[in-house]
Amino acid sequence: MQNATPLLAVEGLSARYGNVEALHATSLTVARGELVAVLGPNGAGKSTLLRAIMGLTPGNGSVRFNGELLPRGDARAVAAQGVILVPEGRGIFGPMTVRENLDLGAYLLGRQRGEIAARLERVFTLFPRLQHRQAQLAGSLSGGEQQMLAIGRALMAGPKMLLLDEPSLGLAPRLAAEILETLGGLNRDGLGILLVEQRAPLALKLAKRAYLLSVGRVVAEVTPDQIASPHDLARYYFAAA
Repeated sequence: MQNATPLLAVEGLSARYGNVEALHATSLTVARGELVAVLGPNGAGKSTLLRAIMGLTPGNGSVRFNGELLPRGDARAVAAQGVILVPEGRGIFGPMTVRENLDLGAYLLGRQRGEIAARLERVFTLFPRLQHRQAQLAGSLSGGEQQMLAIGRALMAGPKMLLLDEPSLGLAPRLAAEILETLGGLNRDGLGILLVEQRAPLALKLAKRAYLLSVGRVVAEVTPDQIASPHDLARYYFAAA
């Protein structure tokens, strides 16, 4: 019998920046092996949602992973549970080499060299360009290569779930599609993914469901067949404004 407990269950989650509530009592779920998209215009609260799940912003509500309550305010402990964030802007360490960035992703493994090598091989299989650029400074990579590195570093942590914030941001359409297809492959292999993305058509090719955010609130939960054009998205956003 399939386990009915969601991989991720967010309940009444809110987040504040100072006195401003940027995310209002939000609830959503991601089933095991599911890829769920979060769509919305700029300023809708999408990045704040991911930061709140990781415990990086103060607020209220609860987040459960595999049925267990995740700690608030301790992103390291959340990551240790297997929930890994690939942030907007990639967050790579530019003065360090590609290999050093990847090794940092596996820091929780300590000296388990065999497991580190296995994870590294998987990353290089997914992103061969990174293997050819191991000794190159990360800051000198192209934008697409930096995004590959950010995802690769997250995979080195052995995630049970990936949170991705705008992985196609600033990339040419062909490269953006290539990276999102790689994420789709990871999902087909069983990795749970919560994907924040502004390029709705790309996200909806991969996602089984999508939550639409506007002004800090979930305004709808939809399936890809309900969004035939940008006008369909706009209707939801304007209705919530």
